[in-house]
Amino acid sequence: MERTLLALLVFSSLAALAVTITPKHGIEIYSLRVDCKVTSRFAHTVITSKIVNRANESKEATFEVELPKTAFISNFSMSIDGKVYPGIIKEKASAQQQYDAAVSQGQSAGLVKITGRKLEQFQVSVSVAAGSKVTFELTYEELLKRQLGKYELLLKVRPKQLVQHFQIDVHIFEPQGIRFLETDSTFLTNELTEALTKVQNETKAHILFKPTVDQQKNPDVGETLLDGDFIVRYDVERDATAGDIQIVNGYFVHYFAPHEMPVLPKNVVFVIDRSGSMAGRKIEQTREALLKILQDLRAEDHFSFITFNSKVSEWRSSLLEATAENVASAAAFVQTLSASGGTDIQLALLRAVDMLRRAEELPERSVSMIILLTDGQPTSGETKVEVIQENIRKAIGGNFALFCLGFGFDVSYKFLEKMALSNGGLARRIYENADAALQLQGFYQEVATPILMQIEMHYPENAIEGLTKSNFKLLFEGSEIVVSGKISNELDLLPVEIKAQSHTSDLTLKEEANVKEKEQVFQNQSYIFGNFIERLWAYLTIQQLLEKSISAPAAQQKALETRALELSLQYSFVTPLTSLVVTKPSEQPQAELANKPTEADNEKRSSSVGAPFRKLSLRPFGKIYEDDLDGYRMRSGSVPGRWRSLLQSGSNKKLHSPALRVAEQGRSQPLASEYPQLLLQLPGQNEIICLNTSGQAQSPVELLSDPVQGISVTGKPGDKTGHFVQLEITYVDPAVQVHVSTERVIVHRDQEAARLPWAESATSVLQGLRIAVEKERSLTLSLPDTVTVKVSFIKQPDDFLGLYFLDTNHFSDKVSGFLGQLYSKAQLEMKPSANQREDERLLSVSGSEHRVTRQYKKDYRLESAGDAVSCWSLDYSPRE
Repeated sequence: MERTLLALLVFSSLAALAVTITPKHGIEIYSLRVDCKVTSRFAHTVITSKIVNRANESKEATFEVELPKTAFISNFSMSIDGKVYPGIIKEKASAQQQYDAAVSQGQSAGLVKITGRKLEQFQVSVSVAAGSKVTFELTYEELLKRQLGKYELLLKVRPKQLVQHFQIDVHIFEPQGIRFLETDSTFLTNELTEALTKVQNETKAHILFKPTVDQQKNPDVGETLLDGDFIVRYDVERDATAGDIQIVNGYFVHYFAPHEMPVLPKNVVFVIDRSGSMAGRKIEQTREALLKILQDLRAEDHFSFITFNSKVSEWRSSLLEATAENVASAAAFVQTLSASGGTDIQLALLRAVDMLRRAEELPERSVSMIILLTDGQPTSGETKVEVIQENIRKAIGGNFALFCLGFGFDVSYKFLEKMALSNGGLARRIYENADAALQLQGFYQEVATPILMQIEMHYPENAIEGLTKSNFKLLFEGSEIVVSGKISNELDLLPVEIKAQSHTSDLTLKEEANVKEKEQVFQNQSYIFGNFIERLWAYLTIQQLLEKSISAPAAQQKALETRALELSLQYSFVTPLTSLVVTKPSEQPQAELANKPTEADNEKRSSSVGAPFRKLSLRPFGKIYEDDLDGYRMRSGSVPGRWRSLLQSGSNKKLHSPALRVAEQGRSQPLASEYPQLLLQLPGQNEIICLNTSGQAQSPVELLSDPVQGISVTGKPGDKTGHFVQLEITYVDPAVQVHVSTERVIVHRDQEAARLPWAESATSVLQGLRIAVEKERSLTLSLPDTVTVKVSFIKQPDDFLGLYFLDTNHFSDKVSGFLGQLYSKAQLEMKPSANQREDERLLSVSGSEHRVTRQYKKDYRLESAGDAVSCWSLDYSPRE
């Protein structure tokens, strides 16, 4: 089998898509569907393409999707003649190590490359046998960013052939209300317009584009008309002054975008590169853009120009008010700009900082910023970029914002990006295209209207975990602040307080969100993926960690990237730190490593050049050998009677074994001396049961089976301690078995098996079943609307597996097995009876009663398992 490692990074604000199957004789796309669900700005897009090879010989089909640079791919799979080849997301460094030890062989199988300023292309090729069918499915997610007063969803459509079943389905749900909604396209004819329907109410919109083959056909040449952009634009209503808070499953997101606020005056110094490399079209476009920007200055703004090559020149010695006379004088100066000489970036920026520091008679409440435009690296004066970055950071001292615009691909974008992010601004590449002047103007429009500064978002400290960035230097008109976190305590009301400086005063805005009411908003939205705010939180946190690491000191950078990597793997996101392993059939076991290109990686390249990718030879992902299965064949139904649970309906036998007790009776201090064999929290009760075995097991134990949920779990204790060392989790739909041992995780489906070692983190989604291994720590199996299974890997004192379940409300009343009946039929006595001690209770299970004792055990659910958990101890032993 062959694997392709695809490492993907992000940078844009649009959701975009282009789906292409390279047309070759015999290869036909008979179905192409795009399903996009936008819930509170968070977009979840699934692209499904089905093809068939109608030729009488094998043909190669190439699946291409153009997606936004800001998107995180969360799943990819191929189904060939009904057999699914899933993707696995793993740490990029681990993939690189495998590559370094591998031998290159075979043809390329996957690639991610830049295809424009906002898009990048995902591409996979596969050989399709005669008469065979292949289904490609790609999922990606992103948070739409508000720019210039709107959100934009851009779907790039390019099937390159007529498609029998073509459909774009966009659902939008915005609880704040949809203020306006519009669709646009570069290819819609009158006939194609008839295939477009749009239904909208106050909070929901449904856009369906479903053209027939005849409607797709170009009448002149008989080819498809579907080649171009399909665009959805919208904005939301904004009533609450302090923004809108939304809550799902204990996670919240807070959107803040005040409207009708007075604009803060700005004091801006334009620092323009006029070195020799700017000669020709670049300097012409710069002059054109600056002339337009001058016309957009407000009367209360102050501005000036500094130009530089190997020397630095000031247009004026100080900032001038943007009067008609001064703007006209500046326009005349801009017309004279020419290019020659070297590039002294540091001196030019230090002059700009000094000019802002010396400025007098500026508005008391105003925003000061520096906008640098350069197309090259420093070649004059100080040329060491690290020294320049540090000197500029110290000079600015947090007083001004620095925005760095890199013109073309000769510029050192990484240098500019770190310098901008270290000084409260951002970096942007200006592409050398005919519309470069418009790109410059567009950027200026985004920062031209600051409405608030020094914004602080306050939430109750003792009730919120994992809060994303909550302090912001500036807020511009038409943009939006987004803050997210997890509510850690039981709250009825979630209060928020916003402090900021406006043009006229210091603002304090307050809002309270009723948690239950907010949760109810999303209860009945059947097409909404239920944990979207949690995934939005993870997406935003990863983005901010990666951004922060760019400008962080080396000592902090590693910690930031480690946390971002953990979240990337936990939530199955392909980010700059992870890779996607795509399995597919091949005569030779091989794979390719495709590293995602970033703006910083693409210096001195045209925008259409892809990142280099390497071939990687891997251990086959195929039929597993018998020695691999030794000790794993634990099929439900093969459990011998010797290891049946004695917790059976009608049994009055106590499972209490004093000789096996770990905690002494009457213990007053929570001293946790060992782990329980099993641990569960009783549904609807804030009580935990610790289950302990006695004796040794020779055969597996049927722990749980729920025919309604379609899941069963068996386990095999070890010979020494009785702790479980092997587990098997079996799902009905999809038909998957997961064998877990203290050595590895093996995933079985259709006589195929994938090995996931504990030594590295990895994530895979198999027909909706998410399988996530956290390096030497845990395995999590989750399926929508199904109980989540989590296995902890404990290494002390002897290696064993800890088992517990999440979302147990999904269990049906038919759940059975040793653990199953505890979830469905167990009731714990709330208060001790007259003849009981305070640390004893009765546990009723299926009509039988069992005495349990309060003890303290090590909690294997925690990252630091040394902490004690208070639980009711229940002992059981094998039938003699």
